[in-house]
Amino acid sequence: MTFTELRKQYPEFVFSNIRTKYESGKLHLTYYFDITGLCSFAPTWEIPCDEPDMNDPAFRRLCEALGMAELVSYWKITCSPTVRLTIPMTKEQESWWKRLYFGGLGEFFYRNGIETNFDSFMQFSYDPDTGIRRGDAKKTGLSGKLIPVGGGKDSIVTLNLLKNQLSDAYAYQINHRDSSEKAALLAGIPKERILEPRRTLDPNMLRLNKEGFLNGHTPFSAIVAFSSVLTAYLNGIGTVILSNGSSASESTVSEAEVNHQYSKSYQFEQDFFAYERDYLRCGVRYFSLLRPLTEFQIARYFASCDTKYHEIFRSCNAGAKQDKWCGHCAKCLFVSVILSPFLPLAEITRLLGADMFRMPEMEPVLQELCGMLPNKPFECVGSRKEVNLSLCLAIARAEQAGEPLPPLLEHYRKSPLYAEYAPQAAEFGQEWDPQHNLPDNLAALVRHECVEKFR
Repeated sequence: MTFTELRKQYPEFVFSNIRTKYESGKLHLTYYFDITGLCSFAPTWEIPCDEPDMNDPAFRRLCEALGMAELVSYWKITCSPTVRLTIPMTKEQESWWKRLYFGGLGEFFYRNGIETNFDSFMQFSYDPDTGIRRGDAKKTGLSGKLIPVGGGKDSIVTLNLLKNQLSDAYAYQINHRDSSEKAALLAGIPKERILEPRRTLDPNMLRLNKEGFLNGHTPFSAIVAFSSVLTAYLNGIGTVILSNGSSASESTVSEAEVNHQYSKSYQFEQDFFAYERDYLRCGVRYFSLLRPLTEFQIARYFASCDTKYHEIFRSCNAGAKQDKWCGHCAKCLFVSVILSPFLPLAEITRLLGADMFRMPEMEPVLQELCGMLPNKPFECVGSRKEVNLSLCLAIARAEQAGEPLPPLLEHYRKSPLYAEYAPQAAEFGQEWDPQHNLPDNLAALVRHECVEKFR
């Protein structure tokens, strides 16, 4: 069925309830969603923590906000025009959530051929907030750091930059992943300070996806944001430190504002900061340590880290469940590209288990990455500019070493993009994006370690 047909047949989506229970050292959350006339859903979370005060207004606000972040994954099945809420809300909050959903669903709309707009794609129905949730947070004196660790190079860079400040740090990962745990342990965070909430999807959503209902990308990093701040608050931790760089703000589609990484962008970080300040008011600070940096600079610093990290990092979404590199996706190719100015091609091949630059089938993907084709791959990849400059530097590195160029690099060397970017490649890497939320001391640390040291 089409977007229009589904909206007509299933006009209402309901966020009906939240069940909270504390048991065996974990907060158990169940969210209840309904697509009227089709199906009900009950996704769950288990968050390790001491027993919370269930009457704490900040606790309730955080639980409700996580439910709102989860909601969109189930709403997208039918894109029902009305979303009925049984939690209080204000007009300002309604606008905030619509902005997140509309921006975070840009790829979903684009790839499903859905034409809609901000005003009409969704309308909320709710009881106005009468002040019942506006009390002050009961938990105070928050301290320490919570660092989401995904197992890729970015969070490893954050861990390494903060290596002398990890005595009060906790690692955070949603569901267990070996590469994430190994990275945290290698950085010196003990296992007892690795917090692993368990998130489960409702099987009815997976079934409906297989039956042909609407499916596609949703803003997962928003779930990371709200769940990490909730986990931090429950554990008395005062700061959540992300690892998103400036490149996440570039649109995936060259002629439209469609960003696969919307909820990793600076716009979302700013919006989230304001939402915590104005509505959550729990006292947990949230920012990305790597925001001033490009993917190029992050990769350069990563390449200089202890090679033990090189052996364990994993960034491939296709191979995530097996904790491995798949060796044939856009993300694997991008990692090969962005590391190629700094590591020998043979070493990159060994680490990923695939020689991506010798795969003819990957040439169209490389063309997407560097901008020969209009759209980037729908993956978390760097900007077109830094892909081009990385390729130019990889070619220079190979030629200086007297190594023959693999086919994909040889083909790129003959392109107009190489002629355009090669003259400026050697000067790249001193950028510093002033749009960030880092405290002054951490900004100085990042700038020194990731920019000034490489002059």
